[in-house]
Amino acid sequence: MAGVWKKQAKTSSWGLLNNRRYLCKKTMMFRAMESARACKKRQRKQRNDDLKRKRIDTHNEPPDVNEPTVGANIQKFPQEVSSQRDTWDVDSGFSEASSLNIGRSSPSPPAVVALDCEMVGTGPGGRCNALARCSIVDYHGDVLYDKYVKPCHPVTDYKTRWSGIRPHHLRHAMPFAQATEEILRILEDKVVVGHSVYNDFDVLDMDHPAHMVRDTVTSHHLTCLAGFPRQRRVSLKILARKLLNRRIQVGNSGHCSVEDARATLDLYKLVEDQWEGELQSMLRVDHDHDQPIKAASTEDFMQDQYWPDHLISDSQEAEHVGDAD
Repeated sequence: MAGVWKKQAKTSSWGLLNNRRYLCKKTMMFRAMESARACKKRQRKQRNDDLKRKRIDTHNEPPDVNEPTVGANIQKFPQEVSSQRDTWDVDSGFSEASSLNIGRSSPSPPAVVALDCEMVGTGPGGRCNALARCSIVDYHGDVLYDKYVKPCHPVTDYKTRWSGIRPHHLRHAMPFAQATEEILRILEDKVVVGHSVYNDFDVLDMDHPAHMVRDTVTSHHLTCLAGFPRQRRVSLKILARKLLNRRIQVGNSGHCSVEDARATLDLYKLVEDQWEGELQSMLRVDHDHDQPIKAASTEDFMQDQYWPDHLISDSQEAEHVGDAD
């Protein structure tokens, strides 16, 4: 009996030791992930700042005196860009002047693009997602960008069943840094439509202004239109089949990012007026709350409401006596 007890005690001690090792490994893994995220965030911010600084320096370059035609084009280009941005501000309802304009409810078509990315796995077991293909279409469904992207780390899981990516696709693919620079240039100052689009932003290692993002997975207009509860998050495949009568992501060959981007864009168009109208009404409410409170003048405090009641009654009695006299 004593031998059995000793054996059980030894087994339990080994179990505790193994649990401790397991917990230590998990703790170290979580710390490494947190530090990697923080480093990634710093690198992302620095890269965005460098890109903005590069664009500003390019726009502020003095024109070449020896080449008047080139100089004229350089001077004209910022004006064209500013005019396009001014048009976008008016159409979108995000500027102060247009936020009070009720006539237009949605952004102009050229300012809206749809984004979809396909991902592969890197690291142990392919647990880390990495960008492998990015597709962008404009408001009319025309392809603006569709390229394979080579991840920064070795691919351990191609996830072909979902991504459609195979080794030969990435053999001569574009480097990640160059691809993200091109994608950032396309997405700048545009409304980006996507399904679970923040996952795409994560693998792109970029941020986009929240008021310029339309994520169809969180749109209660689409979920209610498809007959689902308001708070439910429905897959793109189901929404496309129910609302567009379109079958996507079928078979084992993987998803097509261009097809998914077009489906997301068409879903957005179904509820565009309601969605943009709701956002504009929210912006108007915020604008009204931000209005400065008018300071009261001395004349305002001479009104009866700011004086004690007994003084007002005495003054009224004195006026009555004066009228009687």
